[in-house]
Amino acid sequence: MKKLSLLIFVLSLAACGSSKHKASKDKFVVENLRGYSAEDLINNYPDANFYEDSGMFEEGTVERAYTIMYPETTDELHISWKSEKREEIFDIRFSGKGRWKSAQGIKIGTSYDALNELNDQKISFYGFGWDYGGAVLWNNGKLEDSNLRVFLAPNNEIANKFYKDGIIEVNEEEVKKMDLKVSSIMLMN
Repeated sequence: MKKLSLLIFVLSLAACGSSKHKASKDKFVVENLRGYSAEDLINNYPDANFYEDSGMFEEGTVERAYTIMYPETTDELHISWKSEKREEIFDIRFSGKGRWKSAQGIKIGTSYDALNELNDQKISFYGFGWDYGGAVLWNNGKLEDSNLRVFLAPNNEIANKFYKDGIIEVNEEEVKKMDLKVSSIMLMN
């Protein structure tokens, strides 16, 4: 009986150790921040050099408290809060080519083709040159319920016809010429 108890104890320790290792490995997966308060962020990211303030969001129509983690680095992450108490996240945004990514592996620089593959359904997107330029529509694919808002940007010059407020119609040749990559990611909470 003592041997069995000892074996269960050792296996429990090993399991705890492996889950702690996994949590630290996934430190820069944005969905892992869900449910965090500002205090939780400080406790779990002590090196993040936090900056806090309030500002206007949603095209200047709503004021919200926000926190910036890792300001002025490639890992910069913006968190807006549902209230001034900073207890519940409203959304999370990032656009630097740092370590942040989604649970599905989407990061800044992910290609248009890779998004289609991850979504298992062809995506569509809005035109460029406005606040929600390049916003991806998942079109009932696998990522439809992910709460991820992904924005694409062309990596070379494109014709003015793609600069507009609305979903754009493009063919495969035009998509290839634009060399579309993810330029920013937002997680709605």
